Amino acid sequence: MRHISSRWLADNKARPGPSGPRPAPPPACAAPNRPISLTNRGSGGTRANRGVRPTIAAGFAHLAKARGWAACFLALLLAVAAMAATRPRYGGALRVEIRASFDTADSPMAQRLLGALAPAFTLTQWEPGRRAVYTAADNAPGGRPFLDSVEIQMARSVRDQSIDFGSDRADIVELGPEQLRREAPGRRLWLSAPVRVAAIVFQPRVEDARLREALALAVDRAAIHTVLLQRQGEVSGALLPQWISGYAFLFPGAADLARARSLLSALPAASRRLTLAVEDAAWQPVAERISLNARDAGLTVTLAAPLAAADARLVEARVVSPDPPRALAALATAFAFPEPAGAASPEALYAAEGSLLEGFRVIPLFHLPDAYGVSRRVHGGPGITPLGEWRFEDLWLESGRP
Repeated sequence: MRHISSRWLADNKARPGPSGPRPAPPPACAAPNRPISLTNRGSGGTRANRGVRPTIAAGFAHLAKARGWAACFLALLLAVAAMAATRPRYGGALRVEIRASFDTADSPMAQRLLGALAPAFTLTQWEPGRRAVYTAADNAPGGRPFLDSVEIQMARSVRDQSIDFGSDRADIVELGPEQLRREAPGRRLWLSAPVRVAAIVFQPRVEDARLREALALAVDRAAIHTVLLQRQGEVSGALLPQWISGYAFLFPGAADLARARSLLSALPAASRRLTLAVEDAAWQPVAERISLNARDAGLTVTLAAPLAAADARLVEARVVSPDPPRALAALATAFAFPEPAGAASPEALYAAEGSLLEGFRVIPLFHLPDAYGVSRRVHGGPGITPLGEWRFEDLWLESGRP
């Protein structure tokens, strides 16, 4: 940029232009087409760019030569203060609470969730079913994580997590459906894609397909989704979510009480009874509503204890891969069904899923996302992938904790 001296400005004020005196150039901070870069672009905070420092000196030199320097100098100070407040910091322990409980760190469920912390973090403490601590690895790919450690408290109910979050004893907590739409001060929200599949799975001893179909037709998924799940996720009669398969809408999921009553009317009265166990207490309200829906159709569904030998179970499985055939095979395994034949085309995949749903041995109900409440002290992220896998290596805390 050409140096603009006071003499040049004075000469041009007196020199007539095509339509009068030539106006003086505006202050640099007000020039719309000449943005002033006060920092190096590489100082944004990714681990690959850490150590790059802002180049503020050039900004000072430019502002010293420009008109309106006082206003620009104030803007510079504000920019520097904002940059300092948002610059990633090393240190601190990220405190995470979850409902799940794992006895061993190498179990499949623990590996799915906690295993994603490696190789950026290594397991250093393990209290079976209660607590785990992962420490930052200095030789992690891409550089050492900003956090010193991740402390995970297991077997915490959604209510206990909410209390700990509100009292500043947790940084990341799981959220139940009733909490997602409730405003909470100082809380941000992380959501995955719909990867949790809620379904009713029948035991082999329930042999009459009419009984199973009647329950499938009696459940009012739409009402449960609206009232109890607060419209989070999707109502579905399919195993694979729509975002993976593209055809989930082809499997019906609407209630049909008239058809359910017609099926049950052909059964002896003594056969119109089922017991339903709920593996996760968070699903108890949904199970109670299913029982009421079944009663409207003429079917008695009695809720049983989680470990009881019930006729059916309300369970939750996960989509573990964005690849449709792999995802369907994993869901079949989770529901204790034979793995479907390989699907080389969308039509074959649709047929394979249809074979799993035939006979109503499993009744898909909803596809739900993972939902986490995150403290505003946590920066970076989002710390989860669309599949709900943790990615904490680039997170940092606003103030380090010992």
